Amino acid sequence: MPQTLPLLPERGFYLGLMFHQAAARHGSVRVTLDRPLDVRPEAGLALGYPELAGLVDDLAARLWAAGIRPSERVALHKSDNFDIVLLTCALSRIGAVPALLSPGLAGPVVGELLGRLERPWLITDRAKLEGPLSGVGVPGLVREVLSVDDAQGAVPLDKYAGAPPHGPVRLHPREPSLITHSSGTTGVPKLAVHCPNTMWNRLVPQKAMGWPTRGETAALHMSFVHSRFYHLLGVLLHFGSPLLMLVDPDPASAGPLLAEHRPGIVETHPNTFVLWEELADAPGAPLSRVRSYGSTFDAIHPRTVQRLLGASRRRSPWLIQLYGQSETGPVAFQVYSRRSAAKADGRRVGTAIPGFTRVRIADAAGKRAGSGKPGRIEARTRGRILTYFGAQQTYDAQLGDGWWQMGDMGYQSRWGGLYLIDREIDQIDSVDSNLEVEDILMTRLDELREVIIVPGADREPVPVVCVRGDRPLDNRRWHEATADLPLMSSPLQWRFDDLPRTSTWKIKRVEITRMLTEGALPAARFGV
Repeated sequence: MPQTLPLLPERGFYLGLMFHQAAARHGSVRVTLDRPLDVRPEAGLALGYPELAGLVDDLAARLWAAGIRPSERVALHKSDNFDIVLLTCALSRIGAVPALLSPGLAGPVVGELLGRLERPWLITDRAKLEGPLSGVGVPGLVREVLSVDDAQGAVPLDKYAGAPPHGPVRLHPREPSLITHSSGTTGVPKLAVHCPNTMWNRLVPQKAMGWPTRGETAALHMSFVHSRFYHLLGVLLHFGSPLLMLVDPDPASAGPLLAEHRPGIVETHPNTFVLWEELADAPGAPLSRVRSYGSTFDAIHPRTVQRLLGASRRRSPWLIQLYGQSETGPVAFQVYSRRSAAKADGRRVGTAIPGFTRVRIADAAGKRAGSGKPGRIEARTRGRILTYFGAQQTYDAQLGDGWWQMGDMGYQSRWGGLYLIDREIDQIDSVDSNLEVEDILMTRLDELREVIIVPGADREPVPVVCVRGDRPLDNRRWHEATADLPLMSSPLQWRFDDLPRTSTWKIKRVEITRMLTEGALPAARFGV
């Protein structure tokens, strides 16, 4: 008999209720923004839980007055800002299904996703309609275009100002309630369909992880279109944490705000944490009060973990790393302390979440591999999405007897520790683990902002490196650092901004390989 997880009651996590429940429970807790809301610039940068709940109510009333109804799909694609969250909650509050499309997606990709969504409503802004979407033919792909500003060819939400309030609508716990998209590191993103029940099953273990830091000020720089953000927000609102929401990750902008607010909780993307290493000894000690760092979306380099934990003056800070994907939510977790980080294996991404997830390694025949044997990572979780919208066959192909194929290669220790080797598609025959070599190089060369090893035109390992401040890479130091590593091509030095990235700053390795194969290299690059 196949292993199954025990059934739990059909409970749900409803995004449209979060701010109202938090305001009722905790009152006026401070929320600070680093840029004004596009939907209400006059609201300023300092708000409280009740004010945000009121904004959600106002937006929900306007969206209902515009004609949006329960279970209707609404694509949300606008310039990056915290009001993406408020619009998402407002749509959820009236029972609509927000389909969150990253602000960083190229126009043609957005057009393809709108086509897959089968004529959804679209909420956007002038910058998108006159920029990336200008040649996409949006009117023919959507039911109606609503704009948060005065974009030409769209109905402004201001038209419905003063609309009567509409009470919350709760969809059935197993009914689609949110659509996000996969990272798109290997092509056009897939549309992941969530429901309140699967989202609740992700929320509960994350609440347990958040209990030790309940009520601490939290600083977040995360993708507002990723499901992980909403679960973390749900945890923080539940415990009444003051919030600092950062859109701009530049240390010159983020550093002073972090120093002013002294967060006890900080979460961002792993590549942003690498950028924030320079905040470890920045003026004002912006990370000195951090008790808990959160890292998800991708593995994090041991060097970065050590620097972050070393920057805190708290007695026993920690970093929680979550391993998972949009389709599953977290399936494994790892906690680093200062002591464990000093001897950490960057390839160890943790163990399964007791009672909520199971993880195994499958061999080429699809059978469970023995301890220490490499194979395909698979997971079983109650937090798995319902389907890929418009691509049920693709979804079914990743399932086998209830086990979800994560797309990664790895192995498990005797005690269940999960170790990540590489993405299946990124493997290079002459390198056991690209990720392990990258960790070693990041540790040996402090000046590196990033290093990515990808297969070149002939499947040879090609290192693409980014140096802090775009300084030239030291040829001697590079050769010393790589002397005992697998043979690789000469490194290519690029600016970090030239690396193709997802909305969570994951590097698109397949895209880099394509660029190398086609000779479509960045105009400004450095040779070594």
